Amino acid sequence: MFEALLSKALILKRIVEALKELVTDVNFECTPAGISLQAMDASHVALVTFILDANGFDEFRCDRAQTLGLSITNLGKILKCAENDDRVQIRAEDNASIITFIFEGKDDDKVSEFNLNLLNLDSEHLGIPEQEYPCVITLPSAEFTRICRDMSQMTETLAIEVTKQSVHFKVGGDIGEGKISLKPKNDGKNKVHLEVNENVSCSYALRYLNLFNKGASLGDEAVLMIATDLPLVLIFNFELGVLKYYLAPKVSED
Repeated sequence: MFEALLSKALILKRIVEALKELVTDVNFECTPAGISLQAMDASHVALVTFILDANGFDEFRCDRAQTLGLSITNLGKILKCAENDDRVQIRAEDNASIITFIFEGKDDDKVSEFNLNLLNLDSEHLGIPEQEYPCVITLPSAEFTRICRDMSQMTETLAIEVTKQSVHFKVGGDIGEGKISLKPKNDGKNKVHLEVNENVSCSYALRYLNLFNKGASLGDEAVLMIATDLPLVLIFNFELGVLKYYLAPKVSED
């Protein structure tokens, strides 16, 4: 038996928003420790993972490990039936063919119940080794979202250059060039922090970075880990767990 209770539906809506344009049908792995997901986009360019800690839920029960295959699109449709501040109860029996969502109004005056069919999906878990990255950038998630959105007006590729003094976001296209530079600052929610062991310069597809930034609504901070020979990792930490996106650098055609 799997059961979980959240005090607000909003966080589930934001998780679906962070996934829906990258992946379609996914397996949610439920264990007594929490819920995890690992999925690649259809073109096998990007990888997304998350871990939702059992302790972050108001109530959580998972008697044994269970895989729940779900359509992200259909899950999003069900969650649209919930108000943002509705309580959400999720239930699935062992070896079930459906998962049940119960939405309760904050004044206990309305209860909605929906059953969503589970999918039998092939599962290929990728071992992601822990890597040391020479550059780790922490900045407001809204700032990184704005940079990627603005730069995508000029081109499809974003170059990120990092030194101990600053980080530069650069683009160049048919209409011209652009650069946004940030220096470290310790200013509360506007903090910019650089951990740099070596200078790094890499380029990435802005299309994917903009999709990744759908996860920015989950956390105020974005953590970027970059290296010349490793995929970029974009991390959003939030009250229920952690969301990570992986994207390989673009290879120069020169």
